[in-house]
This record gives sequence, C-alpha cells and structure tokens, in this order.
Amino acid sequence: MSVIAEENVRGIGGSVFKEISADNDEDNQPTEIESLCMNCYQNGMTRILLTKIPFFKEVIISSFTCPNCSWSNTEIQSAGRIQDQGITYTLKVKSKQDMNREVVKADSATTRISELDFEIPPYTQKGSLSTIEGLIDRAVAGLEQDQQLRNATAPEVAVKIDEFIGKLKKLKEGVFTLVIDDPSGNSFVENPFAPQKDEALSVSHYKRTPQQDAQLGIKAEDEEEKPSNDIDCMRNEVLTFNTNCPECNAPASTNMKLVQIPHFKEVIIMATNCDDCGHRTNEVKSGGATEELGTKITLHLTDVSDMSRDLLKSETCSILIPELEFELGMAAVGGKFTTLEGLLKDIKDLIVSKNPFTCGDSSTSDRTEKLKLFGEKIDKIMAGEMDVHVVLDDPAGNSYLQNVYAPDPDPEMTTEKYTRTFEQNEDLGLNDMKTEGYQE
Repeated sequence: MSVIAEENVRGIGGSVFKEISADNDEDNQPTEIESLCMNCYQNGMTRILLTKIPFFKEVIISSFTCPNCSWSNTEIQSAGRIQDQGITYTLKVKSKQDMNREVVKADSATTRISELDFEIPPYTQKGSLSTIEGLIDRAVAGLEQDQQLRNATAPEVAVKIDEFIGKLKKLKEGVFTLVIDDPSGNSFVENPFAPQKDEALSVSHYKRTPQQDAQLGIKAEDEEEKPSNDIDCMRNEVLTFNTNCPECNAPASTNMKLVQIPHFKEVIIMATNCDDCGHRTNEVKSGGATEELGTKITLHLTDVSDMSRDLLKSETCSILIPELEFELGMAAVGGKFTTLEGLLKDIKDLIVSKNPFTCGDSSTSDRTEKLKLFGEKIDKIMAGEMDVHVVLDDPAGNSYLQNVYAPDPDPEMTTEKYTRTFEQNEDLGLNDMKTEGYQE
C-alpha cells in the first residue's frame, strides 16, 4: 500500500486531488499504467486521474484502452466521504430530453425500472458518469455479453433474454419510472429545470439500516453513555466532539449546545469550524418532539429590515417563493439557525454558485443565463427591491420565524397550523411508529 503524507492529501503541501480544468497543467495529467486487457489478454493502457469536480466532490476517474483488440472501459469512483444519509431518486422518464439527463451512479447504488420489474443490484457494476440512455445501453450490453454461449447451451434462456433486451431498447421511446437508491448518498440525477422544482423528479433522504452500514464498511463504535439528569448543567455547557470537515474532509471539531428560543422551543445548535480550509457551518436540530400539526409561515417582505429577522429552519422544512416560482424541498440546505438574509444567501449559493452542472462540458448558455438571472432576483430581494412572499412549510412544526412585534401579532406574517397528509407522515416516519401497546 502506498503511503501519502497527510498534508498532501489535505491540501497543505499540494493536494492530490486537483481542481478539474481545461488548462494544460502538468500536475493535472492522468497517470498511465500498463495493464492486462481482460478481453484479449494482451497489454493495454490504464489512465487514472485524481480530480475534484467543482462544487461536488473528489472522484477517481479511470479509463482503459487496448490497442490490440480496441476494447475500452471507463469507471468513476467517489473519493469523498460517505454521506450522513442515503438518498433515493425517482424519475418519471417521458421524453428524449429526459433520456439525456446526466447521472452520477455510485457502485453502491441500486437501479430499478418498475415497469419491467428490472433491477441492477449494488456492486454489480462499477460507478459511472453517464446519462439515463447510457445506463440502459450499459444494461443491454451486459445482457448481450454471453448470448452466443447461451444460444449453444441454453437456447430457451437465450430467447427470453433477447425478448427482455428488446423491451429495454423500447424504453428509449416510451414512458417508464427510474429509481436510483444509493445508501452512500453519493449518486446524483440532474435537474434541468434548476432552480425551479422538477415535477418529474423526486428526491428523498433516509437513514441507513445496520445491514447497509455493514455493506459500506461503516463500523459503529460502542460507546457507553453516562447517565445524567442535570438538564440545567447541559444547557449551560458546550459539548465538543471530533468530526471531519464537510469540505476538505480534514479532522475538525464540532461544538453543540442546547438553546432556548424565545416564544418558541428548545433546539440543539451544532457548529463546525475547520482550521485547515477555514470552512464554517452550523446545523440545527429540534430539541423536542414532532408537533401534532404542521406549520406554514408566510411572510410578506415590505422592508429591507425584514432581512434581519431570526429564522430557524428544520431539516423537514421546505421553502417557497411564489413570485419566483421557486420551491426548495426539505433537507436541501439542512437545519439552520440564521437570519432571513442568511437563508437567501444559502439558497443562492446552492442553486447558482455550487451547482455542478453550470461549469465545464455539462453547462449550457441557456441554463447558465437562467441561473444568473435567478441569482440577480435573489440579490434584489435581499436589497428590498422586490415585493415577494417567503413561505416556510414544515410538516413537523419545528420551524420558526421571528415576530418583531411579539407578543403582539405581526401584520405582515401569518402562521397556519394544518393536519399532515399521509404522504407527509410517511416522509417523517410516523405511519410506522407505534407509541401505545407496542409490547403486543
């Protein structure tokens, strides 16, 4: 095993993973290794590139070509850390444009097409950066690989596989549902309508099972919890624990504290500071239970002073700006305790600055111009030059927006309590939760 100094990996003495660039940089050239071709068993050439996709993560790209038989193969592997939650993308493919959507599929992801009862299990294919059409072509190529042998040894099986291959090819002209389920959270499906909501694409995050953690090689450390009943001491104490920076993955420390928000409830605030890259982030968790009713808060922005209102956005809260036809789903920017201006800046960074498909070969002039126009509108809102409404819709009821007239009602803000739908309870995991008679 090769040993790489930690300062080189972290970027102190020159990072191993270079920013992807079109410049002819000598340090950003792929490494070439002579290796055996598994098709003709002659020597071919493998090229390996350690790179970092802007605003995405570190990846390892490898490509093999054989000059003797012209066989080639490409792979992509994530070099970043495993995400905190798994992710599931469900896309209703209806047109040729949908077939051209770019897809990052990790090797731990499961691909399903429910109409054909077709599934590609995890770890049966290497990770790839492709399109939906490319995923289907790859599946067809895998099924056709040993057809000549099947025709000679098991002709009935070969006929059935040929029929199924025909059904897969017909998907390119039909309507079907594609599901990509990745417990590592490192897969991605493009939204060509960003920053607007994609009606055909739904994204959901979930907590991994112990079996999925075992498949990913994650070992939970057994730690004995020390019983403590002194809640007042915990409120006055800042807890610190070791973690990794979400940007550069270097060792960092996270501070955690219980905070009581006036006229609301108790929350847990966690802040991470990285000494290596200077990255700072904060996250908020609800300190109480899920409320019986959901909460929908609507604020009419009439003055630039509204930007300084304190805001608590939980992980289950979605954000809407009707005048911009903009909707940001739950868990997109995580839980935050900030101001309204800080939330709008985070939205602009997520949609415009940190969008991986606005640079390089993936970008188009129309998409870049549309996102640039959206960023300018966000700037106008923060400057108080646009008359808009900001809606916080939290089915768990754990979000909060400051009432500057408290304890009197705010004339520009309305708070609505509503009963959750079955789908919202399903997203929160409440339908399967049994709190009474669970011993039975």
